[in-house]
Amino acid sequence: MPEQDRPREKALAQGVASLTNAELLATLIGSGQPGESVVDLCRRILHDNDDKLYKLARMRLPELKRYNGIGEVKAINILAALELGRRLENEEFMEQPQITSSEKAFKLLRRLLGHLDHERLMILVLDRAKHVIRECVVSDGGLSATVGDVKIIMRMAIENGADSIILAHNHPSNNASPSHQDDALTQKVKEAGSVLDVPLIDHIIVTQGRYYSYMENGRL
Repeated sequence: MPEQDRPREKALAQGVASLTNAELLATLIGSGQPGESVVDLCRRILHDNDDKLYKLARMRLPELKRYNGIGEVKAINILAALELGRRLENEEFMEQPQITSSEKAFKLLRRLLGHLDHERLMILVLDRAKHVIRECVVSDGGLSATVGDVKIIMRMAIENGADSIILAHNHPSNNASPSHQDDALTQKVKEAGSVLDVPLIDHIIVTQGRYYSYMENGRL
């Protein structure tokens, strides 16, 4: 590979921002295999994930190791780098973001839920000014469902000093439409919140690219 096309040399000469996604991955892997450069290997991995980093981030360690030239250490390097990127995005919201709309809540929740390949149910605990006090994971489920226990949800809210809460979960299928189970859980949490003076102000279903808000749709 010509020196000017080698990812590390290119980064030194032009800056890391000049690298393509494949070249960035190549700097983590370091070397390819006989007959395939490291950049070509990374292009192939990305191509198999529709050139989407969020899809690559969903891959498991054994899936990455199926590629010739990717051993355990290289696979961990890739997944660790993607996890660092996700945490970097989340740090933008660490100084008590104020939730003024469902769209703003979605931007936070997408970073927490959008990359998962299984359903996760969580709540955003808010103070009186709608600042996020804490992000609490309630439960993890399978590919198409997770379990919501109203008692656990309300206990988390009260223990964390919630003035109100936002219920949220993801749909790995990328279909944001609520199910009958989602409707039932929303109603139960709404009723429990009314009794305990911890109102449910929204229930947001998150996918990678869009969301469904019960509040925006007049269902809360």
